Amino acid sequence: MKKNTYILIGLFVVLLIVAFLVLQKPGEQSASSASTGFFTGIDSVSVDKIEIKTPTFSLVLEKRGTEWYIVQPINYKANQTNVGQIIHQIKNLEVKSTVSSKPEKHSVFQVDQSGTEVKVYEKGIEKTSFILGKMAASYTESYARKLNSNDVLLVEGAYSYMFSRPVKDWRDKTIFATPKESIKEVQYQYGDTTFSMAFKDSTWLIGKDKVQQSVIDGVLSSLSNLQADDFIDSTLSPKIMAAVVYAGAQIRFSFNKTTNKYNVQSSHSSQWFILEPGKANQILKRKKEIVELSKK
Repeated sequence: MKKNTYILIGLFVVLLIVAFLVLQKPGEQSASSASTGFFTGIDSVSVDKIEIKTPTFSLVLEKRGTEWYIVQPINYKANQTNVGQIIHQIKNLEVKSTVSSKPEKHSVFQVDQSGTEVKVYEKGIEKTSFILGKMAASYTESYARKLNSNDVLLVEGAYSYMFSRPVKDWRDKTIFATPKESIKEVQYQYGDTTFSMAFKDSTWLIGKDKVQQSVIDGVLSSLSNLQADDFIDSTLSPKIMAAVVYAGAQIRFSFNKTTNKYNVQSSHSSQWFILEPGKANQILKRKKEIVELSKK
């Protein structure tokens, strides 16, 4: 009886070990050592250059004064919010554990050439460099490896998709921006047809006709922060089908029948942008669409 009991206990232990091994993700638990602390230790205020390299593109960002600019692969003002977000993430990356120290496991965690290589500079000197790999089981955790180390670390606080976003999403997509309350008049021109909306005595009017408040609110919100969907970097001389003048700027619209999108340019820049029809239609209103229904 006692012998059978020992045998059953032994079988139970073996089954526990087998179950544990089966439930582990292959290649993701070859080493483990609990650790704490921050991954990089950068001073976000002193960061003045960031290099990002993915399997599809390379990007170099540099700080000029208080603003960030793309210097490679194009020279253009950067999206300040997006740059600020990744600096915040790099600074606050917290090491949770070491999951592997074997070079042959780098590909498993995508901390090899398939990952996103990041180099951060402070006052012109390289401060840290690492490869950000794939997301872990937790939405807030990823795998990362310092370039001078074989250790694959589980880190919290990084979102790899924010580092590997396409170049167009690193560019400042602002066509024109001005405080909404600074817009006191909006002039429309469709070929030979023109009309103006003006803010007088706390009321928006077209001539003597009052406008629909919901319509003007939508127009002003769009005009105050007009953001593009993409960029046109080639030479362009399109036929202008509409122009909107406000706050010292003229916004020109040209409809591209091939793409079914609008090409848009501000008088403050030579850059042409692409605007989706939904955004353009929030602005391009005819007089009959704006005045109060009772005045039509």
